[in-house]
Amino acid sequence: MSLVKKSEMTEKQLAANRRNQKLCNVPVADERRERIRAALRRSGYNVQAEEAAMRALGEDPADFQESLEALWEEWNPVGALQEGVVIRLARVMWLANRADRSQEGYAVRRAQSADHGRDNRLHARMMRLKMAVQTLRSLARSVACWHYVTTRDDLEVMKKLHQEGVTAEMGEIAMDLFYQLREPSADKDGVSEEEQYRGAVNSFRSIFGLEEIKEPVSMLKPTGERIVIRPEGYEEADGSPDGGEGEDSHKDDRYPKITQEDWIARERARKLLRNILSRQVDVCEAQRKALLKESLAGPSPYEFAAEIAPSHADALLMRRTQDANMREVRRLTNLLLRIKRYERQIGALENDDGKNRSADL
Repeated sequence: MSLVKKSEMTEKQLAANRRNQKLCNVPVADERRERIRAALRRSGYNVQAEEAAMRALGEDPADFQESLEALWEEWNPVGALQEGVVIRLARVMWLANRADRSQEGYAVRRAQSADHGRDNRLHARMMRLKMAVQTLRSLARSVACWHYVTTRDDLEVMKKLHQEGVTAEMGEIAMDLFYQLREPSADKDGVSEEEQYRGAVNSFRSIFGLEEIKEPVSMLKPTGERIVIRPEGYEEADGSPDGGEGEDSHKDDRYPKITQEDWIARERARKLLRNILSRQVDVCEAQRKALLKESLAGPSPYEFAAEIAPSHADALLMRRTQDANMREVRRLTNLLLRIKRYERQIGALENDDGKNRSADL
């Protein structure tokens, strides 16, 4: 515990001290600014031109002046050399900050563009998945029929879905099953003899300006036999080919080359294909719902980071500019430190000489 009682400052005295301190610092600050202006003129720094350039780039010249004054106060340069180095150091640091702002501005622009394009991409993917679901459901309904035979249209649709990558690995299996369920007389594209015959007839009719035939050719042949036409989506009971309606109810005169034993043999492939298509419908629908949730949640920080990754042609140049600015700052700082160290050494030598002379006297 101190035995000397300390005097307490009143609020009036503290306010007076603050006013006196400001009055004492004003000449020093004004003198420093005058020294900076003179040093800028000696170094060839055009204040008006530089300020106009900064304003054109959206920068505030007062910020640069404040940074320069802070460096001037920190290093307290003496002589034209030190003043020029401090000014150069302030300019290099300003250019380094400008390079940072350039990269950040480009990143902001990329992020805004990516955010807008992301919604469009997700919406397009959801629309493609929705169309794929409808197509797969249509194929599944067709395959669900007991007497299903692969048509050229179904085969082309499946090929397109497989090429677009909608069915993924299961697409190869589905394509093989579609080929297995072709009509025995069909070619590699799934075109049966009847479709080939109908195409030839329509080509002949088009020469005379007649309307094309869209019905199956088997319906046009006067065979006198009963023709069984299954409606779309028709499916008889699994495990009971005749559906309990008699022995001849499962016969289909549209495909006379396919016997009853063939229909039974094809049943396993048909059921497997139907299950695969139904499963792909569920998978695509789940993917569409996941994309919907992702769209509503918005991009994550990792997505933004991936989108704004510098990939433009000047990215490497901007990085090199930043590195060059930082190397220049290091060189200038080391130069100032050496100059200050040299001044201290010279001052110490002069003091030693003065002491020796005083001792001699």
